[in-house]
Amino acid sequence: MSDHDQASEKSSVNGADKHEISELEKLQAEAEKYKNDFLYLRAEFENYKRHAVKERSDLMKYAGERLAKDLLGIVDNFDRALSLEVKPESLDTYVKGVEMTSKELKSLLDKHGIKEISSEKQPFDPAIHEALGSEPTDLIPDGHVLRVFEKPYKYHDKILRVGRVIIARKPEA
Repeated sequence: MSDHDQASEKSSVNGADKHEISELEKLQAEAEKYKNDFLYLRAEFENYKRHAVKERSDLMKYAGERLAKDLLGIVDNFDRALSLEVKPESLDTYVKGVEMTSKELKSLLDKHGIKEISSEKQPFDPAIHEALGSEPTDLIPDGHVLRVFEKPYKYHDKILRVGRVIIARKPEA
């Protein structure tokens, strides 16, 4: 092999090495870029999680704020009623005022998704009623609600409070 052939072979090897080194540097730079992108996204996701947890906590903490603000007007009406001196001649007006406040309260509950479940003379349902006892009667069918001590309420589709009731049963002959 001549000197020229050896030199030519050396330069092609050095060229290949330089090409491989250049390609390796490009791949390392690309890997570093992906690593930095990953670390940035991971930090962003951690910030998002912290923000979501705080937002959920605040939502739970202040969930009743709208209802509370709406209730304050009704509380004011009750306070005004309690501050009045009730006399025999103003009793009818007083009772009408309390009835109006009661209607306002029920309307407010309805506005916020809290609804009374009608129970009197309805079939007893253990999912919405708690039986306090039973009484014999011919006024309504056996197994129906005769009297309601505490009305049942639901919040949207969920039972908020079961009703406490007395159930009718057939009188013994």
